[in-house]
Amino acid sequence: MSTKQAVSSLYRRSLKLALDWSVHRYLWRGQAMYIRSLFEANKNIKDPRQQRALFQEAEDLLEKWKHPDPYHAPTAPGGSKFERNLPAPILDPPPHITM
Repeated sequence: MSTKQAVSSLYRRSLKLALDWSVHRYLWRGQAMYIRSLFEANKNIKDPRQQRALFQEAEDLLEKWKHPDPYHAPTAPGGSKFERNLPAPILDPPPHITM
């Protein structure tokens, strides 16, 4: 995975984690701006060792702040409406086969 892809993935996961902890979008927006400022402050680091250290530190923070009950969209797997109103299963016995 390239550095750009790793940073993008880390940024998206950080924003999603912040959204799990925020009750309202207007509260989350301030947190999102703060997260963006942290990423912007470190965007000019080119040394691979420093980049790896920053990635590891960010991964550790994400694991530390992981939400015990993250938000799921209602129709997504694990959501409150997932597989609601499915068609009833066929409960008729199979036809009798005569030989």
